[in-house]
Amino acid sequence: MKVLIPSALNSYTGGGRAEARGATLGEVLADLDRQYPGIRFRIIDEQSRVRRHIRIFVNGIAAEALSQEMQPDDDVVIVQALSGG
Repeated sequence: MKVLIPSALNSYTGGGRAEARGATLGEVLADLDRQYPGIRFRIIDEQSRVRRHIRIFVNGIAAEALSQEMQPDDDVVIVQALSGG
């Protein structure tokens, strides 16, 4: 499936798009980490939860859990919140 990567994480993937596989969202992120070591830690915290400043959308709908079932033709968008002062 196609995964849109936020610009802050492009240093891991070398660009804004990647391909990944998995039966669940968690497996998709694990596959991304297999291909691009370290990227999962920037998305998922030590308690296996999506980090507070990250949102993940599957086919335009906010993903609720890493156990969400995925289909090979799904589109995944990872969004990183911006902050400043």
